[in-house]
Amino acid sequence: MTDALRDRIGDWADLPFFTEDYPAIARRLAAEGQPVFPPEPQRLAALELTPRAATRVVILGQDPYPTAGHAHGLAFSAEPHVRPLPRSLGNIFKELQSDLDAAPDNGDLRFWARQGVLLLNTALTVPEGDAGGHTRYGWDRLTRQVLGALSDRPRAFVLWGAKAQAFAPEITGADHLILRSAHPSPLSARRGFFGSRPFSTLNNWLTARREQPINWTHPEGA
Repeated sequence: MTDALRDRIGDWADLPFFTEDYPAIARRLAAEGQPVFPPEPQRLAALELTPRAATRVVILGQDPYPTAGHAHGLAFSAEPHVRPLPRSLGNIFKELQSDLDAAPDNGDLRFWARQGVLLLNTALTVPEGDAGGHTRYGWDRLTRQVLGALSDRPRAFVLWGAKAQAFAPEITGADHLILRSAHPSPLSARRGFFGSRPFSTLNNWLTARREQPINWTHPEGA
């Protein structure tokens, strides 16, 4: 591992993934003959913005948006200029509005990440126009190691949809909050995502633990 990479990802650098798996994945991505999203400097943004020690909530996504200019390294988040919002994110904001009577005015969720919400996709790259195209590249080993490492003390884990819920066995230990529901995608949101009130549930849990609740709705106040 290079010193530059270690500096970027901080206390995540001790995960075996970065010495055992990441170099081969990086070489494979460098050899791709088509555009890959997000751009290389943003691929580890979730880990850079939310250090392991600061993580309080994990929201597990699938893979980045496969449209140029949308993904920037955080699950479900989109660059602030993106209009209309990606459909899953639009449904997340609808549930936010229903749950907390407010939602952000754009799709940039970096202000969540800076409050200790790890927005981790189970694959950190995607080829242009090919959702799920890098699912088998080995990124799942990072997901498993991250969840295992974060099992060391009580945290909240949000698993939307079957793909995220398949990683639940990696969460060990006691006293975690684990929220499971349908995925916010248009195909499944009405099968249990809408009405699940995850954001107030998370904040109630944090408050009961005498932790600061997450500001989910107003970037300027984060």
